Amino acid sequence: MKAIHKAILLALLAAAGAQAAAPAQRIGLQLWSVKDEIKQDFEGTLTKISQLGFQGVEFAGEFGPYKDNPAGLKAFMDKNRLQCAGAHMHFDALAPERFDATTAFYKTLGCTSLVISMDKRGASTEQSAQMSKELSALQGKLAAKGMRIGYHNHAQEMAGTVGSTPWDVIARNTPRGAIMQQDVGWTTFAGKDPVTYVNKYPGRTVTTHYKAKFVEGASGGTPIIGQDKTDWAGLTRAVRKVGGTEWIIIEQEEYPNGMGQLETVAASMKGLQGVLSKLPAQ
Repeated sequence: MKAIHKAILLALLAAAGAQAAAPAQRIGLQLWSVKDEIKQDFEGTLTKISQLGFQGVEFAGEFGPYKDNPAGLKAFMDKNRLQCAGAHMHFDALAPERFDATTAFYKTLGCTSLVISMDKRGASTEQSAQMSKELSALQGKLAAKGMRIGYHNHAQEMAGTVGSTPWDVIARNTPRGAIMQQDVGWTTFAGKDPVTYVNKYPGRTVTTHYKAKFVEGASGGTPIIGQDKTDWAGLTRAVRKVGGTEWIIIEQEEYPNGMGQLETVAASMKGLQGVLSKLPAQ
């Protein structure tokens, strides 16, 4: 079985490389998608990610042998033609006692987008309003360094009616320069239309997570881009025209039919490239 999966992955790598083009938005991968494989072979996994046609990666706390060597990591990424599309972290990484070290590390990588991956306060509108004050303060500090704060949603931030969700509260109570990194998979899971939220907050979707996911309780299809029910073409038109999206970041959290992590990522990349190939050049 492993040999079959390896053969499929190699075929997908070749196909993705053949289809790779220079889209209007750069395409990155959230490294949580390959969280197990990257721990086993950090450099090899990043090399394969580059071969799939990805132009960047968004870090999620795993740096392999480069944990204390951002300059070495930058050199390795440059060698493999990969940029830093951003980084996921929790608020504690940007606490006063860690702020300088954290920002210096990512600055060396050429990373300007530091995104809070999740916070329990995002589950309520009242606490989201309080959290927005912290996000706003961090945006001011980061802007002075040429960087930006961001916040990434799960289903909890999309609970409630459109206009009154925690996501709406965060968007209304943070500076325009702060990134509202919509995870369209979790938006879909919560029963909301991701295009609605791109259009609702123009220019705020600077980086966007493209994740195939289904409405909670729904069935049918496969959680792979192009094999699911998301209107990826409509979404891409929205992020291009309204969202201000600089990076489309694929994130894979489900691995159907016994597929490996990188193998599933390759399939979603192939699906996305198929969508992009049918859209007019921006």
